[in-house]
Amino acid sequence: MSTVFTKIIEGEIPGRFVWRDEKAVVFLTIEPLAQGHVLVVPRQEIEHWVDMPADLSAHVFDVAHKVGNAINNVWNPTKVGVEIVGLDVPHVHVHVFPANDFQTFNFANADSNPDSAVMDESAEKIRVALRDAGFGEFVPES
Repeated sequence: MSTVFTKIIEGEIPGRFVWRDEKAVVFLTIEPLAQGHVLVVPRQEIEHWVDMPADLSAHVFDVAHKVGNAINNVWNPTKVGVEIVGLDVPHVHVHVFPANDFQTFNFANADSNPDSAVMDESAEKIRVALRDAGFGEFVPES
């Protein structure tokens, strides 16, 4: 049975993608901790991050690094947060988001009903920053 992330990757469920390559995708989460909160997800369904092959793990974190730099350039936060939790969806995903304080890391503070227009705007800002950084070949139009 496909995970919700596989369904998003395959287009069965809509997603706001900012990165697509042969091994991983990045899209905005539907319950952001902050504006610009994305998930870096390997295309391969792997439940636990420690089970990822080393080359895939390195690739996922390389993509997280590139997208994290884009998020940093757009929002200029105190830090760019990274978390791997994996309790809600049994498919590895790395949370990357602008963080200005410890409360930003608390999933109890996630926005369960974010404004669609703000989400679309956030995705486009990240796409522009990634294109400006030279990664246009991996950035979808929308």
